[in-house]
Amino acid sequence: MKRYLIIAATVFLIGISAKSQNNLKLDDFGRIVLNTYLPEKMDLPVEARKLLVTKLDQVSSNYGIGASSANPRFIITASINVGTKDIIAGPPQMIAQNLDVTVFIGDALDNKIFSYTTLSLKGVGTNENKAFINALKKINPKNENLEAFIEEGKSSIVKYFNTQCDFTINEAITLKEQGRYEEAIYKLSLVPEVCQDCYFKCLDTSLNVYQEKIDKDGQVKFQKAKMIWATRASIQAAEEAVEVISQIDPLASCQPEVEQFIKSVDAKLRADEKARWEFKIKQYDDQIAKEKELIRIAEEKSIRDDTFREKQAVRNLELDKIRVNAYREVAAEYARNQPKTVSYNNIYWR
Repeated sequence: MKRYLIIAATVFLIGISAKSQNNLKLDDFGRIVLNTYLPEKMDLPVEARKLLVTKLDQVSSNYGIGASSANPRFIITASINVGTKDIIAGPPQMIAQNLDVTVFIGDALDNKIFSYTTLSLKGVGTNENKAFINALKKINPKNENLEAFIEEGKSSIVKYFNTQCDFTINEAITLKEQGRYEEAIYKLSLVPEVCQDCYFKCLDTSLNVYQEKIDKDGQVKFQKAKMIWATRASIQAAEEAVEVISQIDPLASCQPEVEQFIKSVDAKLRADEKARWEFKIKQYDDQIAKEKELIRIAEEKSIRDDTFREKQAVRNLELDKIRVNAYREVAAEYARNQPKTVSYNNIYWR
């Protein structure tokens, strides 16, 4: 457990950056999320369409499964059937429509419906658009039918992840072996926390993937630093080299070699160059010291908690809070770099 804690604490410290300011939040991972989608072929006036999107967003947000670009697979969508349409004499002349709005939750990539419910609404307005808007305004996100519909959809999504768990892990391992570490961690991070067994299996796999990632990245940066120093062997080269090695994760497997490299560079610099070099190393040491302090605090917290709780409970608390955010930062960065448009093959469930 200590190994988990140290790796997670360090990764968490160096992983949090301005990138987290993006609309995609770290807690978008580890939970069930629905993306609102309306097909282009839906015959609905623009203003009414915007209102329906807003209403669907409200429904999913009301139950804590609001839209997120973290996982585009699962959607909440709707279809509208106009039952009757009557013209009411004026002035002013009015249009009255009875609508059946069927709301769906499903797997958009596999084109599979998980749950649905139909809301019967009536709208009146001076034109068709206003009649639609008047009717759609009556959708109540807290409607009892919608609550049951959401719960059924969530249960189906949980079942999907549980049945796909071994496949998800094997796919992540394959991606890791191909050097696609960020994508592997992204896949593993999509499993909701409510799928506890699968969630913790994926968390453990993420640890191994991340360790291999920082090891490989560390070796690349270390070789670059050595090349810079070997080419010029000057104070300028030493400063450039330490800038590179400061980007290496402190828990990368090459870290002992990095420490020896720093000592060898230090020994070869002339006395009049020492001051500049020592200033750079002081900055590097300060960074490492901050990371070690976070680890120490996390370890102390874990030790205190161990005296009161079973080990599994400890694992679910401080340890997970630290390392989960570390992996989710990697997953979030991967998701941010993916194409913003997702093809749903023009799904139009009715």
